[in-house]
Amino acid sequence: MPKPVQILYDAVTALNRFIFRAASLLMFIIVPVMLFAVISRYVFNSPSSWAMETATLIFGPYFLLAGPHLLHERGHVSLDLVQHAAGPRVRRLLELLNYPIIIAFCVILLLYAIPFALQAWQYGETSYSSWNPPIWPVKLFIPLSLVLLGLQAAVEWIRVLFDPSAVTGAQSDHGIAS
Repeated sequence: MPKPVQILYDAVTALNRFIFRAASLLMFIIVPVMLFAVISRYVFNSPSSWAMETATLIFGPYFLLAGPHLLHERGHVSLDLVQHAAGPRVRRLLELLNYPIIIAFCVILLLYAIPFALQAWQYGETSYSSWNPPIWPVKLFIPLSLVLLGLQAAVEWIRVLFDPSAVTGAQSDHGIAS
């Protein structure tokens, strides 16, 4: 793989790995908040108006920001049976077709997500629940995660394009050192 392509691939993958690890720290907030919600409801018979909504609002960005790194790690749903049955050339062809579809999906969603997030930010959108927290910050993660996912798909596609040996097997054996 040409050196500039390798540098780009490494940079995008490292960025998404860093964001994933940072986002995974959100679990240290989500779990205690949900534990509080369960205990307050079932032990003290006093449900909170904010705990489950807080956990949901925090889980959204966690879920969205984990996607790009998960794509790199091949953790998304795939057709393993087809990949295992196919030879290396067919697997490479499938990946060369797959990544542009992911990129197109990201671009199309981004066209809708940007106005959606900007409108939520401009109006200071809230949840309209009894607690009524702002939800516009959560909606800003949608276009951000689509950009990150599209970038990861692009560099994965470029990797497969420049390095035919990069596609060695299905999900668990993807020939990339993490």
